Amino acid sequence: MAQAPRVVVKVGSSSLTTTRGGIDDAKVASLVDTLAKLRAAGRAVVLVSSGAIAAGLAPLGMPSRPRDLARQQAAASVGQGLLMANYTSEFAAHGLQVGQVLLTVDDVTRRAHYRNAYRTLHKLLDLGVVPIVNENDTVATHEIRFGDNDRLAALVAQLVHADLLVLLSDVDGLYDSNPHHREAKRIAEVHDVGELDGLDLGSAGRSGLGSGGMQTKVEAAAIATGSGIDVVLASAPEAAAVLAGDQVGTWFHRRAARRSTRLLWLEHATDGRGSLTLDAGAVRAVVERGASLLPAGITAVDGTFSAGDPVDLLDTEGTRVARGLVNFDAAELPALLGRSTKELALELGPAYEREVVHRDDMVLLKPSR
Repeated sequence: MAQAPRVVVKVGSSSLTTTRGGIDDAKVASLVDTLAKLRAAGRAVVLVSSGAIAAGLAPLGMPSRPRDLARQQAAASVGQGLLMANYTSEFAAHGLQVGQVLLTVDDVTRRAHYRNAYRTLHKLLDLGVVPIVNENDTVATHEIRFGDNDRLAALVAQLVHADLLVLLSDVDGLYDSNPHHREAKRIAEVHDVGELDGLDLGSAGRSGLGSGGMQTKVEAAAIATGSGIDVVLASAPEAAAVLAGDQVGTWFHRRAARRSTRLLWLEHATDGRGSLTLDAGAVRAVVERGASLLPAGITAVDGTFSAGDPVDLLDTEGTRVARGLVNFDAAELPALLGRSTKELALELGPAYEREVVHRDDMVLLKPSR
């Protein structure tokens, strides 16, 4: 941990704001001081920061985090500017420049958007800038409920080729039972998230300001460790200790080599906007041979989606076997089903001699999903 050259740090809303909403200047200053020391040691850092909605509550006179989307977006619109102004000022005191990066799911699932996000983040790091990433809560719809930025941080860590992901919140690690119980024990290390099956991971954090909880942090750890990145879950006051290599929090050990960020996001961070039912032969081709999905193997289309959207691929019993980015609108597909691409090209033109879902834009899903 003390030597990881590229680090992504995610901080939750409660670790940046007061209990009534609004930014806690002392908390922000403490975090920035820790990250500035990391940069002074020659280590690259990306900050994934929640807190936009929470920061906007007090200025708008909202007593608690609103449930409706419109007021969440309004609070985010006000709070994001306040949050960035604070970060800009605090980092400037250490001689560091920051850059704001607002992302949505499309930015890492759609190929062109993904390339843009990749280039932007890497160029900021090359220039010595500290990227500050958040979801684009002001315009997000489904994404605004996306696990309080935990999974976003995991995918950003993969996107920037990080060596370490640190998830900071209002709890000091993962416990084997409710941490409020005296008999609860902190889990110091996790070698495989499968070890946690059966544990009650609880719900949202204590403050009620964020939208995520321990479940989303474990999911984020699964994404990152499955891509060769170590993960530490700790409380915000322990940030300096984590980055110094002290034995605090819960360490999730890396498990595998890096995978495509887009495919990780497709597997873990999206829901199918619709579904395609495959015949038995198409299921074998997709699952066993890693083939693309062609129109001839599809028997039914369900849902309303556009080209480029994620869709679930179902077997003959309705079980999800894969998820992929579809190349046709839902309205186009019924006329194509069961027909070969050559036949479609002769009748409709060369644009129809292509896969419905290309294998490079597809991930297989575990049976449990």
